[in-house]
Amino acid sequence: MNEEQLKTLLNDALNLSELYVKVDGANVEIIAVSDDFESMSKVKRQQAIYAPLNPHISSGEIHAVSIKAYTPDDWARDKKLMMP
Repeated sequence: MNEEQLKTLLNDALNLSELYVKVDGANVEIIAVSDDFESMSKVKRQQAIYAPLNPHISSGEIHAVSIKAYTPDDWARDKKLMMP
């Protein structure tokens, strides 16, 4: 599964304002930003992102997933901290 396919899958399933996906073989890194995450715990945010990915994880198409899920406010703050 490539980056564009993953972006389409996640954007269709979730209400995301920003989405960054990096695929390295069967390993996937995801940064997702949504207002919907405001009322969710960190675990619930990750579960929401895992849900549409589960069939691809079960099939072995995706082996490892790293997820960072942010509210827009959290992302604005953390994005500034990531800049050199």
